[in-house]
Amino acid sequence: MTLQSSPAPCWDIFCAVVDNFGDIGVCWRLARQLAQEYGVAPRLWVDDLDMANRLIPALDPALEMQCVEGVEIRPWRPGMPPVAPGEVVIAAFACALPDAFLEAMAWRTPQPVWINLEYLSAEDWVAGCHGLPSPHPRLPISQYFFFPGLDRNTGGLLRESDYTRRRRAFSADAFRAALSLPARRSGELRVSLFGYENPGLPELLECWQRGPLPVTCLVPEGRMLSGIAAAMGIGGLHAGDCLQRDALTLRVLPFVEQSRYDELLWACDLNFVRGEDSFVRAQWAEHPFVWHIYAQQAEAHLDKLDAFLLRYGQGLDAGSAAANADFWRAWNRGSGVAAAWPSFRDALPALAVHAPAWAAGLQASGDLAGNLVRFCKLKLKY
Repeated sequence: MTLQSSPAPCWDIFCAVVDNFGDIGVCWRLARQLAQEYGVAPRLWVDDLDMANRLIPALDPALEMQCVEGVEIRPWRPGMPPVAPGEVVIAAFACALPDAFLEAMAWRTPQPVWINLEYLSAEDWVAGCHGLPSPHPRLPISQYFFFPGLDRNTGGLLRESDYTRRRRAFSADAFRAALSLPARRSGELRVSLFGYENPGLPELLECWQRGPLPVTCLVPEGRMLSGIAAAMGIGGLHAGDCLQRDALTLRVLPFVEQSRYDELLWACDLNFVRGEDSFVRAQWAEHPFVWHIYAQQAEAHLDKLDAFLLRYGQGLDAGSAAANADFWRAWNRGSGVAAAWPSFRDALPALAVHAPAWAAGLQASGDLAGNLVRFCKLKLKY
C-alpha cells in the first residue's frame, strides 16, 4: 500500500496595493516563504496585478489563476467567484475582506483562523495588542491582530531561512560587473536611493555634488526619477542613464525585482528606503540606512518614526544617535536636509558599527512567518 501525503494546508492572503510596492512586497515575500519553508499552500489575492507584476516578473496580470514559486495568485476584484476559504485567512494591513468571503469563513467547519496582519511599528502599545482577538460585529467569527515588531512580544520581522547563506555568498565585484559599474574610487560613498517624492531631494543632491568625498548614487527606476531629473535640470531619466555632477555620480538602474533587492542593499554603504518591505530589508542588510515612512493623516506617521528612532538610538553614542535622528526627521519633513547632512555623514562610521548589532538583536524575536505559523497552529489545535 502506498501512503498518500496530506495536501498542504491552504492559506488565503488578501492584499490591497496601497503603497505601490510596500504592501504587495510584504505579502509576496510572506506567501513565498510560507510555501517554501513551512509547507503551506498560499492563495494570494491581489487587487492590482499590474503593479504586482513589477515585483514578480513571472506573473501574468491577464490570468485569472496562476502559480508562481509555489504561490497561487488570483485577482481580487468586485464580484469575485465563490471560493471555499482556507484554514487561515490573512487580511494584510487591515484590508476589508469581501462580504461573501467573510460569510463563508463564519460558516466553515472548522472556522479558519482570521489574521489581521498589521503594519510594523516600534510603538510601546504594540506588544500589548499583539495576538488579541476582535469579534466581528455581525458574524460569529473573530480576527486576531498580528503585529510585526522588534522584540519577543511581537510577531518579529520577515527573514528567510537562507538569508545568512545568501549574504555570505554575495560578491560585490560580481554585482558591480553585472550592472557595469566602475570600481570604487578612494573614499567613495556608495548609496542606494529608493523613496517617495521628496521636496528635500534637491538639497541632498546638492550636498553630494559639493561635498568633499565622491558619492555614487544608485537609483532604481521609480517615483523619485522625475524629482531627480528636475533637480539636475534635465528633461527625464531612464534605466541605464548616468549623470556626473562634480563629486556626484548618479546611475539609474532597471527596476530591481524583489529577489535581487537585497543585493543592492548589501552592495551599498548607505541605503535610503521607504514604506515597510525595504525598511525591513535595510535592517537585515547591516548597513546605515534612512527610512522614508509612508505618510498618514494628522502626521501620525511621525510618532512611529520617533518610536523607531528612540529604539534604534539605544547603543549609539549620543552624538551619533542625534545626528541619525535629525537627518531622518529632515528627510521625512522634506526640509532641513542640507543642514542635517554633514553631521549624519560624520556619524556613518559609528552607524556602520551599530547596524550589525541591531540586526543580531532583531533575530532574537524570531522570524515573522515562523511565528505566524506557530500562532495559527495553536489556534487550529493541530
